[in-house]
Amino acid sequence: MTPYDYRDLDPLIHSRIRLSILAILASVEDAEFTYLRDQIKTTDGNLGAHLRKLEKAGYVRVSKSFVGRRPITRYRTTEIGRGAFRDYVGRLEWILHSRPMDDDQREAG
Repeated sequence: MTPYDYRDLDPLIHSRIRLSILAILASVEDAEFTYLRDQIKTTDGNLGAHLRKLEKAGYVRVSKSFVGRRPITRYRTTEIGRGAFRDYVGRLEWILHSRPMDDDQREAG
C-alpha cells in the first residue's frame, strides 16, 4: 500500500459537499439546515440528498423542532462521523507529507 492509494479515502466523505458539511459540523456543536446551505452555496435539494447519505451512514444526526410555526432542522456529527472525518483528514495529511518512492525504492521493496 502507498500513501497515494485512493481506496484508502472514505468515498462517502470524498465528495465536495459532504466534505464541506462535515468540516462545518466538526467546528460547531450543531448547525441549522439553512446555515449549511448558505455556507456551502448549494441548493436545498442537493444539500438534503447529501445530508441523507451522511445520516444513513450514521455520520450525522438530525433533529427537527419548531420555533413558533417555523420548522427548524439541525444537524450534528455523531461519534462515528467525527471519527471518520478525523481519519479522512489524517489520511490527507499523510498523503501531503509523503514522498513518492523513487525507482530504487520500488525495486527494493
